[in-house]
Amino acid sequence: MFTRTMAVPTLVLSFLCVATVLGQQKPESPSVSGIQEFPVVLQQSVAAGKTPVGTKIQARLELATLVEGTVIPRNAVFSGEVTESVAKTKTDPSRLALRMDSVQWKSGSIAIKLYLTAWFYPDREVSGQDLQYGPQQPASRTWNGQGQYPDANSKVYQPFPSADSGQGSSVPDTPTSTKSNHRVLMKGIESASGDDGAIALVSKQSNIKLNKLTTYVLAPRDIAPSK
Repeated sequence: MFTRTMAVPTLVLSFLCVATVLGQQKPESPSVSGIQEFPVVLQQSVAAGKTPVGTKIQARLELATLVEGTVIPRNAVFSGEVTESVAKTKTDPSRLALRMDSVQWKSGSIAIKLYLTAWFYPDREVSGQDLQYGPQQPASRTWNGQGQYPDANSKVYQPFPSADSGQGSSVPDTPTSTKSNHRVLMKGIESASGDDGAIALVSKQSNIKLNKLTTYVLAPRDIAPSK
C-alpha cells in the first residue's frame, strides 16, 4: 500500500521535470557553415568611397538567433560603423568594411563583434502556392504577404479579409519576389581577412554598393564557400 501511494507523486514529479526541460528549449542559431551567421537588412545604403569611414551603421535582424544562451529576437537592431571605404581606381580595387559592435532589442542588449561578409540572400520570383513560405521562415509557418500572425509566438496563419474570402485559396497566382532560403556570394566581390579577423569586401570590377532592400550576412569571421 505504501509503495502504490508513493508512485503517483513520483510520476507527477517526472512529468514536471520533462515539461520544464521542453519549456527551456530555445531556437538554434543559423549556422550552415559552422560559423554563427546573422541575416540582416541595413537601415541605410552604403557605397565604397562615398560613405566615409566612421559613419554609424545600423541593421535589422531577419531571423531570431541564439547567442551564448541569449535569444536575440527578430528585428533586433545591430549598431556599428564603416571601418574601410575606398573607391576603385585604375590601379587599386574598391574596398568596403563594416563592423557591428552591439545589438539591442526591446528587453535587452549585448556587446558583439561582427563583420559584413560577402554573402547575401537574393530575391527569387515565386507564384501561387510557392508564396506560402516567407523569407527565413520554416515550412511549419506560412506567410504570403497577405496574412499575419496574431502575435510573435503564434504559428497560426490568419489571412487578411478580402472580398472573396471563403471562395477558394487566398494565395494569389500573381508572380512576386521573396528572399531565397540559400545565401550566395556577391558577384564580383571577394573578402579579405586581416590579422585581427576583421573582414573587408574587395572588388576589382566596380565600386561596392550596399542597399537597404537586400538581406546581407554578418559573421564573427570570414565564411568560406562550401565545397
